[in-house]
Amino acid sequence: MTSDFSDAPTPSLMRRMACWLYEGMLLFGVVFIAGYLFGTLSQTKNAMDNRHALQAFLFVVFGIYFVWLWSKGQTLAMKTWHIRVLDRAGQPLTQSRALLRYLCSWLWVLPPLLSAWLFELKGGESIVIFVGWVAVWAVLSRFHPRQQFWHDALAGTKLVDLRPAQPNKTNKPQN
Repeated sequence: MTSDFSDAPTPSLMRRMACWLYEGMLLFGVVFIAGYLFGTLSQTKNAMDNRHALQAFLFVVFGIYFVWLWSKGQTLAMKTWHIRVLDRAGQPLTQSRALLRYLCSWLWVLPPLLSAWLFELKGGESIVIFVGWVAVWAVLSRFHPRQQFWHDALAGTKLVDLRPAQPNKTNKPQN
């Protein structure tokens, strides 16, 4: 793939957030399969047993999932929403760049998780903090010169819009 998309526009915030939500739904399947595999291999009988090992395993599984698909250009959710991830030069991501993006993307969830842990917040409070942080992090992209998410800016990546050009309706052929 060449830099055909280097000057493609940034997808709208609403499309990127719809893609983000769809990605979250797809990750339920990844979590289910990985959790089943972990539980079977570790012979875990209680969900609270080996909890930290399961979390570390899921971190690695998510990393493999995202790094592999981002280095190919898109996840399934990104394909659905016609979004591609590229480096700043408009080239496909290397696996090391995709790994950096994966690590930086944890800025979506680490601050609310850390807050919930530090302040010993309960379920409902944690959800409010999480949703509030996600909204703030998403809106902060409005302050980026190209409207990119800040984890993309930190990782040296960008999201581009791949929607096909719409035909101009004013130039319809006349019979």
